[in-house]
Amino acid sequence: MAIDISEAIHQLIRDRGMSEELILRTIENTILAAYKRRYGNADNLIVRISEDQEVSVYAKKQIVDGVYDPVSEIDLEEARTLNPEADIGDEILIEVNPKEFDRISVQSAKQTAHQSIREIQKDTLYSEYKNKVGEIVIGYYQRERNGTIYVDLGKIEGLLPKKYQSPREAYHVNDRIKALIIEVNKTPAGLQVVLSRTHTDFVRAIFELEVPEIYDKTVEIHKLVREPGYRTKLAVYSNREDVDPVGACVGLKGVRIQAIIKELEGEKIDILKYDPDPRRFIKNALSPAEVREVITMDEGKHQALAVVSESQLSLAIGKQGLNVRLANRLVDWNIDVKTDAQFEEMDIAAESRRAVSELFGDAEDYGEELSRIAELPGVDAQVVKSLQDKGVDFIEDFLALSPKELLDLKAITEEQLEALRALIEENVEIVEEDEKDAPSEVVLKDPEKASEDGQGTHEEAVPELETYECPECGAHITVDMTSCPKCGIGLSFEYEDE
Repeated sequence: MAIDISEAIHQLIRDRGMSEELILRTIENTILAAYKRRYGNADNLIVRISEDQEVSVYAKKQIVDGVYDPVSEIDLEEARTLNPEADIGDEILIEVNPKEFDRISVQSAKQTAHQSIREIQKDTLYSEYKNKVGEIVIGYYQRERNGTIYVDLGKIEGLLPKKYQSPREAYHVNDRIKALIIEVNKTPAGLQVVLSRTHTDFVRAIFELEVPEIYDKTVEIHKLVREPGYRTKLAVYSNREDVDPVGACVGLKGVRIQAIIKELEGEKIDILKYDPDPRRFIKNALSPAEVREVITMDEGKHQALAVVSESQLSLAIGKQGLNVRLANRLVDWNIDVKTDAQFEEMDIAAESRRAVSELFGDAEDYGEELSRIAELPGVDAQVVKSLQDKGVDFIEDFLALSPKELLDLKAITEEQLEALRALIEENVEIVEEDEKDAPSEVVLKDPEKASEDGQGTHEEAVPELETYECPECGAHITVDMTSCPKCGIGLSFEYEDE
């Protein structure tokens, strides 16, 4: 007897969101469970479902002469009433009417079916929402319990725990809630979808929704840090020169950023341009404060000093240190903010400031070390090439040439040689090391000192074993040392006339 269950299958597909294949498999398992409950064994049961979704059930029995197991065997005479050509040893399919199962068997099958449907539905929803982790969903406030808000997401109920709620926000029944899916778990009670409005990726996803340039990767977010409910800082950069990354995020007349601030219930947002130079990046990160100068105190330990005016100090630090704390996290540096007056009182002012800057790559402000002829300002390119062809690349090598070797440089005229010597005398000075075999050091000459001193070379007597402090670590050093015994930095002692 065939049973038409097409309407029931279609209803399950509509109401539960289950696939037809899973529903048919559940029906088959349900019938097998009922038959096993009724007869104790379902190994010989065959369930067939037609394309029209009609279910037929058959028991496969072996024809014997004398039945010992009526579940799997049938007598020859009875078999011939169904098929006159039946013979002992053959197998025959006998149609079974599921309606003839007893009440207990049917009840057991129904429980099996309900359990299977719940498991299938749970697996289906888990697969669907697991793929949505990191995406924004919209739901409605349903109820609250112990601080956790239950959000109606349609097919399932989401959880918005207290720790993932912004301290600035309050919710009421039927309020619309937009949140980020951060976790999907299977539990004995059912599927658990955990939501968050405090995660940094929530703000990132909001920007992707509101700013098309971020969605299509024209503008990218380098890093985003956040103190939920108070302030967010994000550094952006553009992959196209004609697109301003900050302007794209703000939008025309601020329409885009205002929509984001509204969604975050008034949370402050600082959008700044990312810069690979850490000093400029630090200056940008302390916005909205105006930073006058940034000094790298220890590049290896990522320690920096930001100097601001007195009026900008509170703005740079922020309420309870929030602004500078977020800036630290954004640039991954430890930033110390000082006013101009505080900075002048520090040991790194004046000459110490110059030493610090030279140690960490700011030598362009105070003079830079030169070694190659090609680095001289205004040098003749033809002269440089001719010297390089002769293997003379460094200034020291040129100054070490004898008169005879200079005459061998036939590609360079006497006038060009004189011009090169004058250029070297004008821009560099040669400092001889104390040790006999130590090489000379070529340093860019201060133009003002050069005009006062002529050649720019000073050779006054150095007091024997006079003690100084190492500019790097502060250890005691003497004039006969070429490197600091503590930190190993190279030393060079220069003396100039007052």
